[in-house]
Amino acid sequence: MSTAVSEVAAALSRGTARIVDLTHTLDPDFPVIVLPPEFGQCARFRMEEVSAYDHRGPAWKWHNITLNEHTGTHFDAPIHWVSGKDVPNGAVDEIDPGAFVGPVVVIDCSDGAARDDDFELTPEVIETWEAQHGMIPKDAWVLMRTDWSKRSGADYLNMAQDGAHSPGPTPAAIELLLARDIRGFGTETVGTDAGQGMHYTPPYPAHYMLHGAGKFGLQCLCNLDLLPPTGALLIAPPLKIKGGTGSPLRVLAMVMA
Repeated sequence: MSTAVSEVAAALSRGTARIVDLTHTLDPDFPVIVLPPEFGQCARFRMEEVSAYDHRGPAWKWHNITLNEHTGTHFDAPIHWVSGKDVPNGAVDEIDPGAFVGPVVVIDCSDGAARDDDFELTPEVIETWEAQHGMIPKDAWVLMRTDWSKRSGADYLNMAQDGAHSPGPTPAAIELLLARDIRGFGTETVGTDAGQGMHYTPPYPAHYMLHGAGKFGLQCLCNLDLLPPTGALLIAPPLKIKGGTGSPLRVLAMVMA
């Protein structure tokens, strides 16, 4: 075992490192994104009991499950968006597994999101964070903390007559993150874009620009308030779905205690 791996294993054994679960529990009530009615809709999670130590199977219990690739806490692959449809190795089963483990930084936007449901992550917010914590390192995950995950039900989607209202990045913010050559971008909301992201140019800039550049997305995260601004390690392997555009997954972060 290499020295670095041995040190990680020892830190976990001693309790000087801990694992933080950034994943919501999958259940039928967890909200999913709602698109205009003319479009196909994302399916909620459903679970059907097959047997439970009974006449259907005396020694085992199991379930059939159905859900969309983008239900619950989930991963977005480049081919999820039209801009990334021709990105090489852009499906979840084609991505180098080394991409699923890497450093993570957390930009705390919780105060702004508490004041404004449509709070924007802008270059100014990012540069203010960098002035305090240093430049975002190349190939890092960037997570936008808003504490939105503490909401539930209708408050989580926050729908109005003109659509959803939730915080997210501006096109200029995504441009800056791409200039930092990040690995991917994650949020606590139902998508990586703001609820009103259709009004930006380009529409839904996180999806359009990130996936067009071969980057990844994570959404419906939780417990970002338990992570430090820098120094944690993110572990986010999606299911290996052939040709998959995304996948529900369990997102974990290793943090030094």
